[in-house]
Amino acid sequence: MAGFATIDGIAFIFFMAAWLGYHVAVEVGPHSRHNMNAVMNIRRARWIEESVQRDNRIIDTQVMNGLQNGTAFFASTSLLAIGGALSLLRSTDQVAQIFEDLPFATPVTRAAWELKVIGLCVIFAYAFFKFAWSYRLFNYCAILLGAIPSAKRQDEPETREAVRETIAMNIAAGRHFNRGQRAFFFALAYLGWFLSPWLFLTATAAVLTVMWRRQFASDSLTVFPTGRKP
Repeated sequence: MAGFATIDGIAFIFFMAAWLGYHVAVEVGPHSRHNMNAVMNIRRARWIEESVQRDNRIIDTQVMNGLQNGTAFFASTSLLAIGGALSLLRSTDQVAQIFEDLPFATPVTRAAWELKVIGLCVIFAYAFFKFAWSYRLFNYCAILLGAIPSAKRQDEPETREAVRETIAMNIAAGRHFNRGQRAFFFALAYLGWFLSPWLFLTATAAVLTVMWRRQFASDSLTVFPTGRKP
């Protein structure tokens, strides 16, 4: 259909299954509490709790600014990526001719090429919305951080509730940022489809393996006591 072979459908299904499966493993599954993101969420909570001990929270606002700036960078990059992908639609015929001349590329029809490009745009659009929302949540978190009462009131119920709200908002912002980055990584695998469905399969498996290792078996995880290897 539309210039796609059976192997294209298999590769795309594997790609979606890999993305969904990784999401479940990192955020929902039984091992979701034993990965890099979960460990860092504990440190996020510790940071906010420590901020209550000091009235001068300049260092906390600087950390928050760093998180916001990084998120804004990726949001801007997503828009550039969308623009670049859309520009491919204007040169479909020329690009298709180039791919036909490549010895290792699979010939592609105009309809198939345009659908692939639209799929890539969707991935980057998803990433943009995640990064943009994460940036907004970090803004909210900065406001909540500023609303935490002074250190002399740290034992009051109002202070504990303010800390809980700030921690929850910070973790939520980090979660959406991670999802945006995840989209970027899988976009790299998706690019393999433009050359060959077999490369698409291989790239998806490679990206999934690298991301899985970084979350569950990386050297950075061994920094923390709960993540150290025996």
